[in-house]
Amino acid sequence: MFSANQQESPPLYYSKITCKRLSDGELLFMCGDSRHPSAAFLHSFLSLSQAMCQNLGDLHVTGPLKDMNFSVPEGGGVRVIYQFTSEPPAVSFRATGEKDGIIDIVPKTGVLYLSGSLDWETKAVHRLQVESLDQKGNVVKGPYAVTIHVEDINDNPPEFDQIKYTGVVRQNSRPGKPFMRVHATDRDDPTTPHAQLTYSILHHFPNPYTEMLFQINNVTGAISPSMMGSYYLDPQKQDTFTLVVTVKDMAGMTMNAFTSSTDVIITVKESLWKAPPTIRIQENSTQIYPVNISQVHSNEPDVIYDLFEKEKLPRLPFSIDQNGVIYVTDPLDREEKDTYSFFVVTKDNKGELVDKPLQIHVIVEDINDNPPVCQQALTVIEVQENEDEGSNIGTLLATDMDEEGTLNSRLQFKIGSQVPAVPASNLFFIQQETGILQLTSRSLNRRIASNYSLKVLVTDAVFQTICDVQIYVIDINDRIPIFEKSDYHNVTVAESLPVGTVILEIQATDGDEPATGSSYIIYQVKEGDPNNTFIIETDSETNRGFVKINKALDFEAASVYNLVINATNPEPLVSGVQYNSSSLTLFKVFVTNVDEPPVFHKTVYKAEVSEDIPVNTLVMMVEAYDPEGDTVRYSLEGDVRKWLRINSTTGQVYTASTLDREQQGTYTVEVVASELKNAAQKSKTTLILQLHDVNDNPPVLVMDYPPFFCHPLRGGERAFIQAADADEQRYYPTFTFSLVDDMNTRNNWEISKINATHAFLSPKHANFEEKVYNVPVIINDNGKPPLERKVNLEVNICKCSSEKSCFIEVQREHSWPSTGQAIGILIGVLLIIGFIIGAAFFHMRYKQKNEKKSHQKDVKDKSELNRLA
Repeated sequence: MFSANQQESPPLYYSKITCKRLSDGELLFMCGDSRHPSAAFLHSFLSLSQAMCQNLGDLHVTGPLKDMNFSVPEGGGVRVIYQFTSEPPAVSFRATGEKDGIIDIVPKTGVLYLSGSLDWETKAVHRLQVESLDQKGNVVKGPYAVTIHVEDINDNPPEFDQIKYTGVVRQNSRPGKPFMRVHATDRDDPTTPHAQLTYSILHHFPNPYTEMLFQINNVTGAISPSMMGSYYLDPQKQDTFTLVVTVKDMAGMTMNAFTSSTDVIITVKESLWKAPPTIRIQENSTQIYPVNISQVHSNEPDVIYDLFEKEKLPRLPFSIDQNGVIYVTDPLDREEKDTYSFFVVTKDNKGELVDKPLQIHVIVEDINDNPPVCQQALTVIEVQENEDEGSNIGTLLATDMDEEGTLNSRLQFKIGSQVPAVPASNLFFIQQETGILQLTSRSLNRRIASNYSLKVLVTDAVFQTICDVQIYVIDINDRIPIFEKSDYHNVTVAESLPVGTVILEIQATDGDEPATGSSYIIYQVKEGDPNNTFIIETDSETNRGFVKINKALDFEAASVYNLVINATNPEPLVSGVQYNSSSLTLFKVFVTNVDEPPVFHKTVYKAEVSEDIPVNTLVMMVEAYDPEGDTVRYSLEGDVRKWLRINSTTGQVYTASTLDREQQGTYTVEVVASELKNAAQKSKTTLILQLHDVNDNPPVLVMDYPPFFCHPLRGGERAFIQAADADEQRYYPTFTFSLVDDMNTRNNWEISKINATHAFLSPKHANFEEKVYNVPVIINDNGKPPLERKVNLEVNICKCSSEKSCFIEVQREHSWPSTGQAIGILIGVLLIIGFIIGAAFFHMRYKQKNEKKSHQKDVKDKSELNRLA
């Protein structure tokens, strides 16, 4: 341990220092004596010598003189790098080169050392030459190259290249599409993590939603709308946002990383990218094509417009140019296609989508360009010879391909001619609007004419078509159908057979004229099937009947059906002829039992309860039965919140835990009913529980930032506060605001209600200090019973800028600034003045723009009102 002599004798200069480690580990420093004029130099020299001795005491990095490379971390102060050993006749060493006053060598011992701290940012590599010298100062060996590589440490924070950034984003911009970037640099070694930067958004003002409206690429600093922002950004609601963006070095992976931040001011502008209203184009237009029909505008410049269709038509008769103008390229035919739907997309020069695709709707308007068309080349109608006058004997069907429901497709009918014209020329009449044919008299006689040919004129507003009608006069129905069997005995079927299954084929014959209504047979179940469980269909060519299952069979409801089936004709029998037992047959169906799952009495069970009902309260009871009579067991599925439990035997549903409407107002689970003996046989139904709200949430204050008042107060100031409540508000929330009843609060503050949810907080006097005050506010809601919350509202009394913004003065020591500090302060003041002037200029421009918009909107509204009037 060194001590300084306080006597006024000349200071000693110790030119020789010997380091020796004692047995107890303590270092002993032995110094030679000579004169030196500075006690300060003695102190620094002893410190360096002590460091050298301490390092040498443990130094194992020694060796002969040769070319060497060293890596040394920057900073760290005084330290030893290496010791070169001498070989006779060498007695000393000499170092030259880029020592920069920091690197040197002890001549006698060959110790290469640092007398200060290296700085990678100043110099990354130092190149030296080291020689060994003999007693006379002649070079023995060398010079050898000694290179010292300075290793970087993380000693520089990242810096943004701008104090503040501004950007513009359009409403409905595509999520993830960058509209601006921030950039920062770091003076540390870029090949190390020290200069690897990562960006993030720290704050978002305002932030009215649960998720941020903007996102940032943590590597590139590119800012883009988030999914939420792409949907909710609206300049009518909020046109300016402030983001606080941070950048960290060390790739943000360590707590010791340096962090810097900057403000990003984002202006939201109305989207230009909007789909036009539905486009209407008249078909078969004679205009010169292509024809301009609409135009779209992208939010981004220099995009490539293109059309995209989902329908994959053989050709899309539309195109778009690079100004967003949409054209129809060919005449359209409404009868070919009456509507078109396609998308307009924008791409960048790399082929990537820029905007969300816009859907374009086109309606092709009809013109009368299609004549009526007879639905059949020849319409054939059969009429019995004894048909009464006025009877509807058939309908002539015709169509028009023009738009349905318009005058272009309205058809009218008129008989042009009748051949033969016997016994009269007007035996038939056709209804003008419907095409229904009727008899004008009871004059048809098969012996006079067995058929008639009619020419019917079918017209629309422009065109006329002639349709041919052939009317056959047919024999009367004087024969009844007769079954080939009077009893088809029985058939056995399982109750699980699907609806539509054919279980039996039956046959009857009729002696009337074939292929007429007199010989066509209709089969029906006359007795034994009150619920229409079976249906019989007829083959029109063979008159064969097919008995099918019409409704699901149920062994438990009916195990046997004794069916009586009759056969009839669509044409009525002539007078004196009646159906008899020959037109009846018998048939018995045996239904076998199949194990079926339980059946619930209801498809959906609903209940309404209050959210505060106690645990184990009976909510409802579900019931199911097993068709085979097996015992039913109940269970729940989908009870994710574990709010309910069910009695497996009775089906009674109870609350299992506390309900909470604020978590979920409508709670849906599935009830499972299964057979006791066969659990695989099970059915499910839905249970819906509707929770009624109770007043179980006290009101809270909701404010974007704490209130403040500018110091000194002048009187009349007031701050805006708002309350909200998580409970259901049936009509509208109503809150009462008051202050805690204590002397200090009553003397300093007062609160006044504005409406049901807002109030003003005002100071009662102007004698307030610059500091933060805690004002105890009490809020009550209008629930039953009403709930109360006490809030200690922090109110800041502070100095304000000219923009009425609160700021806190930074305290500093009372000392005169240096020249550099004075210059920095002057530059800062000039920057602030420039910022204020710029903000005022932009504010005036923004105000003028809004006034212009408002004037345009007023003019537009007035013209719209005039148009409506």
